[in-house]
Amino acid sequence: MDRSLPLSEEAVRGLVGEFGLITAKGRYRMSELRQRMNAMTPDHLPAIACQAINTLFDHIDKLEEQIADVERQIVEWHKNNEDSRRLATAPGVGPITASAIVAAVGDGRQFQSARHFAAWLGLTPRMHASGKKERIGRISKGGDRYLRALLIHGARAIVGTLFRKNVPPRPWLLALAARRPANVTAVAVAHKTARALWAMLTRDEKYRKPIAATLSAA
Repeated sequence: MDRSLPLSEEAVRGLVGEFGLITAKGRYRMSELRQRMNAMTPDHLPAIACQAINTLFDHIDKLEEQIADVERQIVEWHKNNEDSRRLATAPGVGPITASAIVAAVGDGRQFQSARHFAAWLGLTPRMHASGKKERIGRISKGGDRYLRALLIHGARAIVGTLFRKNVPPRPWLLALAARRPANVTAVAVAHKTARALWAMLTRDEKYRKPIAATLSAA
């Protein structure tokens, strides 16, 4: 996504905030903010300021249209690509993530193992050893930042299902979340997902839900 969109939203919030207009964050709050601004009288918001801020709103609208058009093209490509459709059967993976991975790594066979693929994405924890003790550190954050971000966003959605009553709980996820912070849990889930995606690519298989799975967090 073009970084100019969040930057434009931040600029609008900063400007209208100077005139006492404050709303919750989120892209979908922008239309509400614009309506409230246009309802203000010149005594509270000078016409020239209103015109300048509306120019920023128009810029955001155009960016939204461009993003929506690109996403439509990606989804269309995804529908016509067997590998991408197969990856999207995995939890936390949608058309955007699946198509991005296929476009970046193809069949994934250039990686020796699932761990190598996860390491390339920067999702493998660093190991620190002192004497006979080993300590698992933070993820390396090397590799492809965009793919890593997509997988972590998808993992956060999976972690969020723990708080939904209509979703059957995953025992391994419950156990992991009970002993690790939410962000650490999400990264561990993203690492698990990355390894599953490599296996799906190299074996030409759809996602197979494990019968029993355990996960040790970093």
